[in-house]
Amino acid sequence: MAHRYTAETIWERGDQAFSDNRYSRQHLLRFDGGIEVPGSASPQVVPLPMSIEAAVDPEEAFVSAISSCHMLWFLGKAAERGHVVDRYHDQAEGIMKRNAQGKVAVTHVTLRPQIVFSGSRLPTADEITTMHHEAHEACFIANSVKTEIVVEPR
Repeated sequence: MAHRYTAETIWERGDQAFSDNRYSRQHLLRFDGGIEVPGSASPQVVPLPMSIEAAVDPEEAFVSAISSCHMLWFLGKAAERGHVVDRYHDQAEGIMKRNAQGKVAVTHVTLRPQIVFSGSRLPTADEITTMHHEAHEACFIANSVKTEIVVEPR
């Protein structure tokens, strides 16, 4: 079973110079469902004004993809067990530094989900831990990367 996912990344130089390396890193990310999101290099990597702070940078998108995938699997695991989730709020954080090979990489992502349950079947702390473990094991994105991923529920 193979599934195909597509995304477009669109950048245009316009009338700005290029060879001086001071061109804008602002671009457009277009996803297969039609949504468009402004993209840019991170201001931590490429200084303003060549980057756009309000746009999504690749590092943020990477952390968000891990967080979103984990959440979707966690919600599924909770529903399978008869738990009702009212709210899931993750304040995920990625750390970029040199890895063991000396290359700059997002080496560590910490997920910090705060989950609100309701209903007559509230999960125990052990059940929540188990659901997080199962969600991590099932997450397609986590299974696709070398980055260490840690879950620290709040």
